Amino acid sequence: MTYINQLETLCQQCGCKMETEVSLAEHTTFRVGGPCRALVHVNSARTAQTLVQFLRREEIPFVVLGRGSNVIVPDEGFDGVVLLFGHAFARITRQKNQFVCQGGASLLAICTAALDAGLTGLEFAYGIPGTVGGGLYMNAGAYGGELSHVAVSAEYLDRNGNPMQMDAADMQLSYRHSCFMENGGIITSVTLQLQPGDPEQIRSVMEATMEKRREKQPLEYPSAGSAFKRPQGDYASRLIEVCGLKGLSVGGAEVSRKHSGFIINKGGATCADILALADKVQQVVREQTGFQLELEPIVLK
Repeated sequence: MTYINQLETLCQQCGCKMETEVSLAEHTTFRVGGPCRALVHVNSARTAQTLVQFLRREEIPFVVLGRGSNVIVPDEGFDGVVLLFGHAFARITRQKNQFVCQGGASLLAICTAALDAGLTGLEFAYGIPGTVGGGLYMNAGAYGGELSHVAVSAEYLDRNGNPMQMDAADMQLSYRHSCFMENGGIITSVTLQLQPGDPEQIRSVMEATMEKRREKQPLEYPSAGSAFKRPQGDYASRLIEVCGLKGLSVGGAEVSRKHSGFIINKGGATCADILALADKVQQVVREQTGFQLELEPIVLK
């Protein structure tokens, strides 16, 4: 019996859907990348624990994927299993002024729930395309806010699939970083602390935030958001622009003419195109300014 057969049996026992040879381009916002051996639609923390323990025990490569908004998948795909934290694992529960969110809950859905409840604190996240699990993993943020400002605690699986809990104060949250990047923890639930606010004011700020995104960001094209992390003392977009790289392209990948901090898929781009363009940008910026830009999206390996 192959591990795919064993995995299928486990999924049947857990009541979750499994697909084989799935194109990961369909599950990432860059719309590039080849297939994975199997993709499992995780439906609970218990299912995640069962699957992770099986995959670790059998030494099968696997990766957790949410909305795929900060990931670049190789053209050859991923020779392993993808655990998808998506719509089947996206419950949001309100407890007074807190939200307890399963790892696959989208930030957009949580922001909408906060607006409906008249709770403030997440306006900055309105329009960020990822999940709360992926967002906390990288401490996602925008317009002066980040998840570290509202996160209280998280439940996660350690490297061996054991369920654990951690307070936000212990997560080493900083710019686009958390301890989960080093310890291999898989976030299954996040608790967020919000505050009562004026619903009309919350709505106004969220709408203004979204309008700012539409005006300044190339949302009409597939991308992974900001292509590079902000270097100390400057902005990646400014450095790229002063180096004259706006509009530079390799194949179907292009440095956005609308916002130079974005690399976009103009149509038919490959992972190889995107990485070659990112390398060229890094080289020119380093040679002309001395700054070493660091790629923000994770390249799946």
